Amino acid sequence: MSTSPLAMPTADPAPWWKGAVIYQIYPRSFADANGDGVGDLPGITQRLGHVADLGVDAIWISPFFTSPMRDFGYDIADFCGVDPVFGTIEDFDALVARAHELGLKVMIDQVYSHASDQHPWFAESRSSRNNPKADWFVWADPKPDGSPPSNWQSVFGGPAWQWDARRGQYYLHNFLVEQPDLNLHNPAVQEAILDVARFWLGRGVDGFRLDALNFAMHDPEFRDNPPLPPSNRARSRPFDFQDKIHNQSHPNIPAFIERLAGEMRSHGSVFSMAEVGGDHWAREMALYTEGDRRLDSAYGFNFLYAEKLTPGLVVDALSVWPDAPDRGWPSWAFENHDAPRAISRWTTPEHAADFARMKMLLLLSLRGNAILYQGEELGLTQVDIPFEKLVDPEAIANWPMTLSRDGVRTPMPWAAGVPDRAFGSAEPWLPHGPDHEALAVDLQTGDPRSLLNWTRRLIALRHAEPSLAHGSIEVRVVEGDLLVFERRSDEGAPLLCAFNFGTEPVTATLPPHRILASTGEIDGVTLGAHVAFVARLG
Repeated sequence: MSTSPLAMPTADPAPWWKGAVIYQIYPRSFADANGDGVGDLPGITQRLGHVADLGVDAIWISPFFTSPMRDFGYDIADFCGVDPVFGTIEDFDALVARAHELGLKVMIDQVYSHASDQHPWFAESRSSRNNPKADWFVWADPKPDGSPPSNWQSVFGGPAWQWDARRGQYYLHNFLVEQPDLNLHNPAVQEAILDVARFWLGRGVDGFRLDALNFAMHDPEFRDNPPLPPSNRARSRPFDFQDKIHNQSHPNIPAFIERLAGEMRSHGSVFSMAEVGGDHWAREMALYTEGDRRLDSAYGFNFLYAEKLTPGLVVDALSVWPDAPDRGWPSWAFENHDAPRAISRWTTPEHAADFARMKMLLLLSLRGNAILYQGEELGLTQVDIPFEKLVDPEAIANWPMTLSRDGVRTPMPWAAGVPDRAFGSAEPWLPHGPDHEALAVDLQTGDPRSLLNWTRRLIALRHAEPSLAHGSIEVRVVEGDLLVFERRSDEGAPLLCAFNFGTEPVTATLPPHRILASTGEIDGVTLGAHVAFVARLG
């Protein structure tokens, strides 16, 4: 057995977001109030009771802004507008009001690295080289042979540069061709983005999830990215072969973050959480949350694309976030709108029910914020969408090498026994999962042993135990499939958390404890397959 201390206790009073449970809503697939096949803001408002009953602290709503929907809302044509498919700005205001009535904070996505090519800013920028917004996007002359100014590659495949005949230059797009990169080196662009933040904060938003933040600035010298060393990791795109040190991760990003964070804090206890991916995610998450002038939290991809859940994976993830001065607060997600359902990645159907309970207990026991993706509380599986029904541009472009994001974006099953699962439309934009009706909200609500009710119980326990919500963490045992750690807080009793990640029983030597919640039967010091528990020490 091995021990590995990771943190020291803290006695600082916790803001609302520290230790929060956050529920991510993907609007297109949550609930459809007008029957057009696409979920919308009124649908979310109608179903907020389900979220409140879970006991979560906040909702995070994925993009609902005006968009041509080439990347389903992450290509924004009006940063302060609501796309008609989702409703109106009045619908958004009503959603915020209802959420606050139910005690829920409201977070929204903010996308500051790029816009849509249909945005008026880009239309003006591409019209000439000397217009007022000529430098609001990233433009560059071709090399003498006409080729792009650098070797940078797009996340979605192919070069990150697109020729534009109107300007006789290339523009940068780290994502789709229809998503030109904003030039955040330009102070006027920064001010325009801060105006966007002010707009939504003025409408009562309580927090931002900042999309692809490490893509927000580029190397103005357009230097080529070097190749990554050989690796056993699968490489399905040219993007995967480069060390992305020049098209992202610019050293001026933290200065912009400080401006943004200052604006957010001027509006009260507003929560800021960055999405940080890439090859240097650990360094950048620490950098972007360093001290008290930057962001509150960040979440990366430790678990989102992991093929297997192991004790080692958990310990490695925790080690990035020591409870030390000037370090930020972690946020964890096992699933989201871009990553395949964890229940389909990490276990097999015959073990899914037990594994899902263990997985939920783990997520809600880690030091940091816990992010639940819609349907995770039901144990929804990844849906196999046939090629002819795909709408995800990444999956279509890289078929069949990239697992479709559509499979995790299918409609919520609210009720069994009705054709549309009570989603609100008989023909939704993506098909329902064939096994999701048996996991519907109404069926699980009536089953005291369901994953839904287990999740409600665990969130209530987390709120009742300060050590779980925002205490320190110290790993005690990492041995085979067994993981044991302690959670401690000055305000609450010390807790012991033990997990068997495997399908065979494990034996543990543990200090005296009194179990508060367990996924299954414990025979003395033996934990059965996928059995886990939280207990008070002593």
